[in-house]
Amino acid sequence: MKKNRLIPVLLLKNGWLVQSKSFQRYQNLGDPITSVRRLSNWASDELIFLDMTREGGYDMRRDDKGHPNRHDILEIIEDVSKECLMPIAIGGRIRTLTDIMVRLASGADKVCVNTKPLEDPAFITEAAREYGSQCIIISIDAKVSGEGRWEVYKDGGKVATGRDPESWAREVESRGAGEILINCIDRDGARTGYDLDLVGRVSDAVSIPVIAMGGVGEWEHFAEALSRTKADAVAAANIFHYYDQSVYLAKKYLHDRNFNVRAPDLIPVEVTT
Repeated sequence: MKKNRLIPVLLLKNGWLVQSKSFQRYQNLGDPITSVRRLSNWASDELIFLDMTREGGYDMRRDDKGHPNRHDILEIIEDVSKECLMPIAIGGRIRTLTDIMVRLASGADKVCVNTKPLEDPAFITEAAREYGSQCIIISIDAKVSGEGRWEVYKDGGKVATGRDPESWAREVESRGAGEILINCIDRDGARTGYDLDLVGRVSDAVSIPVIAMGGVGEWEHFAEALSRTKADAVAAANIFHYYDQSVYLAKKYLHDRNFNVRAPDLIPVEVTT
């Protein structure tokens, strides 16, 4: 039986790792490469790396031996891929097939795309035909629009599209996407748990894997999504920065309660800063 995956999500803004709340407030957490090394050593199943840079350049404010400054996302992907022991998906600023190509060539295993498919749904089909469905994750950011209703947003959660997440998920699947990342904007950084109704409706609507994201504040929230929805994987960003050995602890929590996850493990590699 296919294992459920536990996926840390790293949010990048102008070259820095950040913590997000409601897609509006961003707190600087430091160097992304060090965090990638830790998450890899703690045996993450996969990693999703989302670049939320909208303006300005990349400046990690370091340029010393062992920590060279980086000035674009491709350099950062190359650094990240050297540290990772798990598959990496890269999202952010993907507008063309060439954008996908250069990210895969730089070390990404998959790409995660949000805005371009909403503006041009045929882009999904073109990308899946060119690089394979297994490489294409479509990110769906949704906000509550009424009782039992949500609306899909684009451009980093800033622009409403008029689409509902269930029908968009079905179209995404029909056009060849390999996975869906469903994220509730209202729960982002709230630490109150996933929007299980939203995750449940989207995962019920499609047969491709669905990754739940948005709102995790304790390990139990991972268990709730896996036991109460058809989500194939659970993802989170902020919580994995709060605890040492966080991925190991989360996976141990799930494994000890007989969830279908890989056995927890730690890779004894020294982490340098």
